[in-house]
Amino acid sequence: MKAALDQFETNLARARTLSGVAASIGALTTPAIDVSDIHRAALVLAVSALDYFVHEFVRLGMLEVHRGKRAATDANLSFKVPIVAVRSGFADLTQDDWLDEAVREAHSWLSFQHPDKIADAIRLVSTVKLWQEVANEIGSEASAVKARLIVIVDRRNKIAHEADMDPTNPGNQWPISAALVEDAFDFIESMVKAIYKSVI
Repeated sequence: MKAALDQFETNLARARTLSGVAASIGALTTPAIDVSDIHRAALVLAVSALDYFVHEFVRLGMLEVHRGKRAATDANLSFKVPIVAVRSGFADLTQDDWLDEAVREAHSWLSFQHPDKIADAIRLVSTVKLWQEVANEIGSEASAVKARLIVIVDRRNKIAHEADMDPTNPGNQWPISAALVEDAFDFIESMVKAIYKSVI
């Protein structure tokens, strides 16, 4: 499961680099050059890093459960797999490629960004009270952690699905800054590390 955390750190570093590019361009040019869309892209990439982390962390965790390295949870035991996967599993009990494929397929259309969806996914590999544990790790309250994540994800959705347009100011986008994006990066990073530590 450490591979999921390592990949998250690589992906988040790419988002940070993109934001750094915006800062460098901004420092070398006049304010007439608008770098705000680079910050928007970096924020979308950071939330994507979180989403991918949860996908991979849970997939690897489910394989560990199957291999007897983690205890099965109720959610894990009720996870549905296609008959073709079951047949593959029975055909060769030493392999677990069938489960790997089944998890990827079942989760391929799901987004793990909203706190409730993340908690649902984590229940497949752990019985930990996720947001309480995460909040304890980062010195906050569970409700505050979830609320902050929702704000970040909502902003990502405005960028990805609404061109970040401000309906109260027609023709203009919501303002964005390097500080806002860096704050989101730091929060997402601390939250992911806390998830990892709480579940592993």
